[in-house]
Amino acid sequence: MTQPNTQELNPREKRPLDTGSAESTSTSPKFSPQVDIWENDKGLTVVADMPGVSAEGLSIDLNENVLTIHGQVEIPFPGRRIISQEFEVGDFYRQFKLSEEIDQEAINAVIRDGVLTVNLPKLAPAQPRKITVVSA
Repeated sequence: MTQPNTQELNPREKRPLDTGSAESTSTSPKFSPQVDIWENDKGLTVVADMPGVSAEGLSIDLNENVLTIHGQVEIPFPGRRIISQEFEVGDFYRQFKLSEEIDQEAINAVIRDGVLTVNLPKLAPAQPRKITVVSA
């Protein structure tokens, strides 16, 4: 009898952000959120796992073709003493360099149930057209 083909399911662990040799002034750790990126003819969709981040705690900036996502996690039970903690609380930070194909004016984002979805539409290609010539 052959053994069934089974896979062990392991949850993705939070990956601490490698800050290199830079000094940190933050009191909480920073994590690089897990991200999936999807593409079709109309654009890219970035989906990031950011549990504990609300819309108010989320900052998305675009500067010189670099998209920066920063999510601040609120302490789930402020004013209470921790007895046991297995879930590490910290902020999220991730950057992406955008290609020239992205319509930067049309980028939009939504966060729901700890999942951030950023839509990056592509620029519409130039359409062929007839140019009318007038005499001067």
